[in-house]
Amino acid sequence: MYSKSKAIATGLSALLSFSCASKLPWHDAPKSTEVNIAFTIENNLLFLTTPRIENRTGRFLFSTASARSVIDPGFAAPIGPRSAYALEIGQKEAIRFQPAIVDLGGTGDALLGADVWSSGTVSIDYRSGIVTYDKDPIHPEGMTLFSYDAAPSIMIDVDGAAVPAIVDTGIPDTLVLPRPTPGRGSAHVAVAGTDFGTVDVGYANIPQARIGNRLLSRFLVTIDYRQRIVGLWRDPRIR
Repeated sequence: MYSKSKAIATGLSALLSFSCASKLPWHDAPKSTEVNIAFTIENNLLFLTTPRIENRTGRFLFSTASARSVIDPGFAAPIGPRSAYALEIGQKEAIRFQPAIVDLGGTGDALLGADVWSSGTVSIDYRSGIVTYDKDPIHPEGMTLFSYDAAPSIMIDVDGAAVPAIVDTGIPDTLVLPRPTPGRGSAHVAVAGTDFGTVDVGYANIPQARIGNRLLSRFLVTIDYRQRIVGLWRDPRIR
């Protein structure tokens, strides 16, 4: 079975201003309560750099699709046992969560999943290296919107067929498609009106396709976890 731990093991500043033609979708929206969280990209995986867990910094993987967060036992040991942990994402903002304690094999100190962000909306600006956490609903202007039921998902076009794909920042690949036998191949892929042509893709024994950072990074990606909506905006700053 294809699992999050396998995906990680395998692969593992404010928004820039620019011309009116290239403004972000919500540039005219009223100001809201939001926190900007910086990240770096390592091996096509996103590591949040500014948060703290129980006042400790570390290498925290950002995962949009993992249902439950994970803390590595080596990181958790100095903190001591507790039923919940505080993720400090800003001077006045902390999110309490109940992670599993699982060995991440040196990939990171923690994996922060959907349970952390479930009370709000996250927007990923790959070019600026910023994840914005907002308690307000998604601002849909200029975005292609997708509703989902379980994990955050969108509809994509693969070789002319509509395919549901989980939006998974825990995957460094372009796209992983369900196949009985793992491997690699190629497919003609279009996402949210953007035709990427023939793309190198992976195959794995999984129930549903997963779209990873190599393709997601071409978009500004917003996930409203409360309303179960994904919004994609093709970022003209990224070719």
